[in-house]
Parts: sequence; structure tokens; C-alpha cells
Amino acid sequence: MELTESYTLPVSQQQAWEALNDTAILHASIPGCESIEPDGDNAYRVSLRAVVGPVKAQFKGRMMLTDIDAPHTYTIVFEGQGVAAGFGKGSAKVMLEPDGETATTLTYGATAQVGGKLAQIGSRLVDSAARKMANEFFRRFTERLAGESGAAG
Repeated sequence: MELTESYTLPVSQQQAWEALNDTAILHASIPGCESIEPDGDNAYRVSLRAVVGPVKAQFKGRMMLTDIDAPHTYTIVFEGQGVAAGFGKGSAKVMLEPDGETATTLTYGATAQVGGKLAQIGSRLVDSAARKMANEFFRRFTERLAGESGAAG
């Protein structure tokens, strides 16, 4: 599965970078996120609940940030295991580019693989659920940023 999207964020590049590295903002923005805890340098343990077609599962996994070039880009490498649902693993390259002084264009390209029950339900359902989760993440993330930039202004 591959996903590629761009979003305009209502904050400067530096503010967007800081938000992408703020576990409280990420916890509030990731759909179904139950916890996100530091686990070494640029690594996090993540627990979340997700519904993919008929499969409802809790996933526990690890996320690492690599190829860091602050405040421009990094790569997120992730892997997660659902008790009965199977597994997911992949990576996402995230790029930030200034769009004037008060906005930033965030572009990401992600690839992922799933196995177990998730692989059995079909790639269309998995792709659809992944896109829905990504869109919901960026909707929540952008709302948080807009609220913070409005409070700061």
C-alpha cells in the first residue's frame, strides 16, 4: 500500500516541526491513539485501537524517526502488532516547506505492509481505512495548530 498527500498547515515551518515532534499533540491527533511514550532516542512506543473493515483490534508497536533534517524532513519507520488482527509495518517520509511566513506545506509519502487477518480482508479495505486514518490525523493536527496559532496571535 502507498499513500501520498500534501496539506497546508496554518503555522510557520518551525512551529509545524515542533508540533510533529510533540507527543501530546500527536496523541491527540492520531485516531484511536491510547498512548505514545518515548522509547530511546527518536523512538516511541505506541498503542492504538483501529477498525479496518470487520476487524477491530488494539495495536502495540514502535515508531522511530530517522534521516532527520530539522525543520525540513524526517522518515518515520513503524511496526505494530495486533493481538488477533495481524501486523503492520512501513515507513513515511515527511517533508515541510515554507509557504510564506505563516503557513507550511507538509507532504508525505508512505508505504506499508500488512499481514495476518488484515491481509485477508483485502487491500481495498485496508487502503481505505489507512486513508481515512491519515485524513482524520491531518484534520485534527491542523485544527490543533490553527487553535494554537490563533491563541499565540
